[in-house]
Amino acid sequence: MTLAEKRILLGVSGSIAAYKAADLCSHLSKLEADVHVVLTPHAAEFVGAPTFRALSRNPVLVDLFDEPESRRIAHIDLAQSADIVVVAPASANLIAKLAHGLADDMLTTCLLATPASTPILIAPAMNTVMWDHPATVANVETLRQRNARIVEPGYGLLACQDVGTGKLADVADIVRAISAALSSTGDLGGTEFLITAGATREPLDPVRFLTNRSSGRMGYAIAEEAARRGGCVTLVSGHATIPVPSGARVVKVESAAEMLAACLQSFEACTVFVGAAAVADYTPETVAPQKIKKAAVPSGTDADGLTLRLKRTEDILATLAARKRADQVVVGFAAETEDVVANARRKLHSKRADLIVANDVTQEGAGFDVDTNIVTLVTGDDARALPLLTKREVAARLLDEVQKVLNSRRA
Repeated sequence: MTLAEKRILLGVSGSIAAYKAADLCSHLSKLEADVHVVLTPHAAEFVGAPTFRALSRNPVLVDLFDEPESRRIAHIDLAQSADIVVVAPASANLIAKLAHGLADDMLTTCLLATPASTPILIAPAMNTVMWDHPATVANVETLRQRNARIVEPGYGLLACQDVGTGKLADVADIVRAISAALSSTGDLGGTEFLITAGATREPLDPVRFLTNRSSGRMGYAIAEEAARRGGCVTLVSGHATIPVPSGARVVKVESAAEMLAACLQSFEACTVFVGAAAVADYTPETVAPQKIKKAAVPSGTDADGLTLRLKRTEDILATLAARKRADQVVVGFAAETEDVVANARRKLHSKRADLIVANDVTQEGAGFDVDTNIVTLVTGDDARALPLLTKREVAARLLDEVQKVLNSRRA
């Protein structure tokens, strides 16, 4: 087993079992994981920060205002850069705070800032009566419903000399749970994804082109999330302003015609197609072989203007949806400025898609080249509006819906 290049945020809360967290940190470091430890103030009373700093070879944070990097906000950077967040041990108090969204120390602030798509692993440790208390039972159930993974506590002699359930799970069991959460056998393990992203560019001449304001952020977030959850991802990308996501096979294209050709090559092998690219609806009828010069504008035309004749591009979503098999899921995007749901529903039916992700690009936080989005997931009989979320969170919600469709068809 190796966890090489995996960034793990390890949270330790106030429990006598905190000494086992040091052993866990040591195991993870030996498996080549990049471990970053955050202690609650009570945890630091049991095991000090120097111990974890020596084991992880990274700064250890305790105070909410600890800021080891002057250019980064610590709790945001730790939460958003982690491949997985692990809380071991998790006390009853910590679990209650997380269930209710409280953030009054560095660890709970990190947990609240963790993106919904990042797996959270909770390893409780407490007295049996506390574990069985209705409040703790309800809080743990709340975390399960939010897709937190619970590593069940063990049964035996507790530090208080009571015998019962409440012991922190064995370090080996926690390590295996971490590995499973990070492995390629996630809920989308083996699913073949074909995803388009970015803006197409339609050439006018060797210098100029027609394009749009898409940054590729939404499509790239979907590709990254699909790969993280075990999917085999082919990403057909037009122009984008952000780095290529890890875990995806990337095919770079320029025009709408090139994007369609690339998609046709991979569509037969895919299970899920997600058309998140901003594809040009029109392209110039002719492309000038040389740069168009002002002096070369034909006589008789308006000297202050240039008329372009455009033709329709072939609709990628409709073309692929017309070819889909019963076991394939086709998802389209609809960037609208009015009548968002009505226009999305028309697109859903006219193009034979299974799901349309619609958004009003005029809303603040939902336009181009920003990290957030406000979308509505439109299916045949439902339209579910989501609040303002990061694009990574939107990707997670979208793939949850895709997973439901896949499960129903497999059943």
